[in-house]
Amino acid sequence: MNFKMMGRFLAQIVALEAAFLVPAFAISLYFGESGAGKAFLLSMAVMALLAGVLFLLCRGGDKFFGAKDGLVCVSIGWIVLSLLGALPFWLSREIPSFVDAFFETVSGFTTTGASILPEVERLSKSLLYWRSFTHWVGGMGVLVFLLAITPSTRKGGGFTMHLLRAESPGPDVGKLVPRMRKTASILYMLYIALTVLDLLFLILGKMPLFDALCTAFGTAGTGGFGIKNDSMASYSSYIQNVCTVFMALFGVNFSCYYLLLLGNFRSVLKDEELRLYAGLFFGSILLISLDIHKMYPTVWETVRHAAFQVSSIMTTTGFATTDFDLWPVFSKTLLLVLMLIGACAGSTGGGLKCARLLLIFKSLRRSIRQVLHPQKVQVVRVNGKTVNEAVLESTNAYLAAYVLTIVLSTLVVSLDNFSILTNLSGVLACFNNIGPGLELVGPSCNFAGFSTLSKLVLCGDMLAGRLEIFPMLVLLSRSTWFKR
Repeated sequence: MNFKMMGRFLAQIVALEAAFLVPAFAISLYFGESGAGKAFLLSMAVMALLAGVLFLLCRGGDKFFGAKDGLVCVSIGWIVLSLLGALPFWLSREIPSFVDAFFETVSGFTTTGASILPEVERLSKSLLYWRSFTHWVGGMGVLVFLLAITPSTRKGGGFTMHLLRAESPGPDVGKLVPRMRKTASILYMLYIALTVLDLLFLILGKMPLFDALCTAFGTAGTGGFGIKNDSMASYSSYIQNVCTVFMALFGVNFSCYYLLLLGNFRSVLKDEELRLYAGLFFGSILLISLDIHKMYPTVWETVRHAAFQVSSIMTTTGFATTDFDLWPVFSKTLLLVLMLIGACAGSTGGGLKCARLLLIFKSLRRSIRQVLHPQKVQVVRVNGKTVNEAVLESTNAYLAAYVLTIVLSTLVVSLDNFSILTNLSGVLACFNNIGPGLELVGPSCNFAGFSTLSKLVLCGDMLAGRLEIFPMLVLLSRSTWFKR
């Protein structure tokens, strides 16, 4: 592996994270939070020192960068980001346990929104900002951001392609334009534009600027870290509706927005994944509304809560306006199914992805047809185009890894002796980057009760879910580090 090139890129990531802490440090000065301010300063110093050492140690070397290098680099990059990002929480002693601080930071960067904090409002304003900002950075991907802002000086070796492929969600990486760096730039421009639009609508609803900024970060990244103990319940119905709409928008494949900008409306309307996403979205709202209508005084309030929670869970955001753990079993089961499915590929949402669900259904239909007509050549088509067999194989492999990871994680977490629903929904909530689960990890509870071992397993689940499993599996594989 090309360790020197990986080291140089990790140095850039660490330096970028140090720069990300500057606004949080400024906020700590503005609000007079001396403890948090010192923690941010010390964290930036540690990051600057580490980045400098890595730059010095990793000068020169071969410029070739293979797929394995990209997968390992992305995995290590996200772990390093989370370890260093936990420092402000830990050094300020506002989260005394480093494991808890690491859990909170991993949850932030992976846009999960699972928390160990029983009273989030006790955190300093600057730490609340940093906590929410990790959502925004992690939503589109910190490596994508780095590729978007750095000069394209790396020729050959597939450097940018392998990094973007390793970090991008979905069964396949789609190029919006031939150059990958330009693709990354376009993605982030769309991301920033939608975030600013969301922020403006929240401010129009008379939401305080700080609250609006943190909420916009959580909505855009589909993260779900609230800055109030009741998440979004205490805000007005207008603000809740704005969040409902924008959570749904950030769950759409960003290539659709690019096509809309080009005026290619027909392709967007015919997109099968978008149709599936919209069908599941509105269908779930209808079914849950019919199921919970007796719990709320008006039809409008029923639909509003149903729409918000469907949007929050399906896009894996994790905001809440009500304790949906008190809903009927059918509604909770439907939300659990939406946890598994998730949003569209190429969005900031997590989960299995609608694109994979579509491929799984089409592959199953092909298998049935092959049994009925064994001599006939059957192909899988999405949006009128034949799907490569390699994509279908990778989808099946991902599904196998997905199920196996959930089963093994649930077994380990069950050592804490909580209920099956708590354990399973907790694992699903972390692995699919959702945040709240059911029962003891429901929207009115948190993950503080789990043991250190379980928290570390859930951290691994969050990272694996955000990076689509395989980068983490490659990192842990013996063959990656030892030649046979």
